[in-house]
Amino acid sequence: MSEWFVYMLRCADDSLYTGVATDLAARVAKHNDGTGAKYTRGRRPVVLVYQETAADRAAAQRRESEIKQLRVELKRLLVRRVSRR
Repeated sequence: MSEWFVYMLRCADDSLYTGVATDLAARVAKHNDGTGAKYTRGRRPVVLVYQETAADRAAAQRRESEIKQLRVELKRLLVRRVSRR
């Protein structure tokens, strides 16, 4: 069974993109080579700024949905809290 991650990327235009993956390094590389997601294609380069583990794909997708519904200020606060650790 694969470990699932929920992640956020900071794009070159300072926007945040949220997604799920089992291999974060490979997924970030795909975003940076333009094959990851339509949203990030025109906003490269991207940098991984947040990650958390999830029990399975369903849990990762639920958490992704929760994060996507947050206001941008709260997303940035989440990123700041993690980067201070």
